[in-house]
Amino acid sequence: MELSLKLIMLIFYKILGINMGKNFDSWHQLKVNLHNSQKNIRFKERDVFWASIGVNIGFEQDGKSRLCSRPVIIVKAYSKSLFLGVPLSTKIKDGSFFFEFILNEKPSSALLVQARTFDSKRLEKRIGMINQKDFNELKVKLKELMGL
Repeated sequence: MELSLKLIMLIFYKILGINMGKNFDSWHQLKVNLHNSQKNIRFKERDVFWASIGVNIGFEQDGKSRLCSRPVIIVKAYSKSLFLGVPLSTKIKDGSFFFEFILNEKPSSALLVQARTFDSKRLEKRIGMINQKDFNELKVKLKELMGL
């Protein structure tokens, strides 16, 4: 079994106690601000928003920029403030953990394995909507991945 260079480096950093430059303190302060915000952003299934997903641990997907954000597809709305979302990447990846589609005339990859529940306070700006055909395929692939 061959280990990827990235995995080897992560193990090396872990052994040495290196946090790989992650700024957990600034994310914590941003998270407190988000929690205390009075934002009331409306969303619906298929919407794609920039969302503050944070600085996370291990192999969990991190956000980018000072807002620790990345695009997220709203897969299932549970309430006016809670939803199941899937983070996106512009790096196209193959395999059962990913779903490739076109968003705003650009290739995107849904990181299905990173699906999770989000609060709408994390939402920043709506940037588009996945088309119905791709959305249906994404849901099928997500169900398969989860064994449902």
